[in-house]
Amino acid sequence: MSNRIDEHRISLRDNAVRFARDQLSMDIAASDRAGTFHRDGWQKCAEFGLISMAIPKDRGGAGAPLSDLLTVMEGLGYGCEDLGLLFSLNAHLWTVAMPLAIHGTPEQRLRFLPGLMDGSLIGANGSTEEEAGSDVFSMRTHAVRDGDSYILNGSKTYITNAPIADLCVIYATVDPTLGPLGITAFLVETTNPGIELSSPLEKMGMRTAQMGRITLKDCRVPADAILGREGRGVKVFESAMEHERGCILATTLGAMSRSLEACITHARKRRQFGQPIGKNQAISHRIADMKVNLDAARELVYRVGRLKDAGKDAMMEAACAKLFVSETYTKFSLDALRIYGAQGYLADSPTERELRNSIASVIYSGTSDIQRNIIASELGL
Repeated sequence: MSNRIDEHRISLRDNAVRFARDQLSMDIAASDRAGTFHRDGWQKCAEFGLISMAIPKDRGGAGAPLSDLLTVMEGLGYGCEDLGLLFSLNAHLWTVAMPLAIHGTPEQRLRFLPGLMDGSLIGANGSTEEEAGSDVFSMRTHAVRDGDSYILNGSKTYITNAPIADLCVIYATVDPTLGPLGITAFLVETTNPGIELSSPLEKMGMRTAQMGRITLKDCRVPADAILGREGRGVKVFESAMEHERGCILATTLGAMSRSLEACITHARKRRQFGQPIGKNQAISHRIADMKVNLDAARELVYRVGRLKDAGKDAMMEAACAKLFVSETYTKFSLDALRIYGAQGYLADSPTERELRNSIASVIYSGTSDIQRNIIASELGL
């Protein structure tokens, strides 16, 4: 059984790598400089079945195990250098499509899920505000009931996919005095009067992922736009974050594998003091540590998949994966640059770009310190 599972996962990964190399190849250096979103690549990934893969069959998806999707994500990260595109797809899947599949009404799912899965709709998660980032439930965006609708006012920032979104999950409070119990999730189409999307924000890394602001000015939505129930937005949010924290870094496993192979090749070919630099223990031990950390990171990510496939809670395990993999990814990318030296420090080099991209991983989906808080809380501290 184990061998069959391994063969199945190897096949999934290899197919994803081939797809990425054949269909997602591009001038990544030019796209990174310009901050260009690869819309055609997004559509190809949707047609490949990426977004619908883990959506349950009774919701219109393929109903594949989450572990299988993680394997595909890892393969895409290995074969595609446009990690911004893959990050955008992950944000769309884990914080919009999956919550809608889990918490949406039949009418909401029928209206929005097909487009979210086939690539024709792009989703954004409107939770973060200027004064409510890590402390997300201190948000000031509010919703006031007005007959059979709600009126939303407030602003969101640092929102992945905001400039190009068609559908947003907006979190707002219906009663600030209730704290988390007042938070409610709303499905808001970006064609709705009263919602404004900013142009893309310029970033240090992940430049091909479009990030921006969402402003709500007397934005009226029908009462049936609530995702879940009034006052139960925290449940929707935490469900989304459990999936995102545990799974969003699967693509970086592939990116780290690609980087490790490149470092090994470089260490064999690059010569100093009459021998390959890989014969220097300062280099060979660094590469050995990279291998060990990559294997440990992979196990933490797939542990989340196994737990969710078994129908179990994985809140602490997702936080462990997010913390370790993000910290490993940044160190891994810095080690790769050190191995390449000046060559790796040049603008547009893969190592320079990978390092810039990696730094964001210790911030998005909850900072490393927030993950430590979650783990401590789950341990009863």
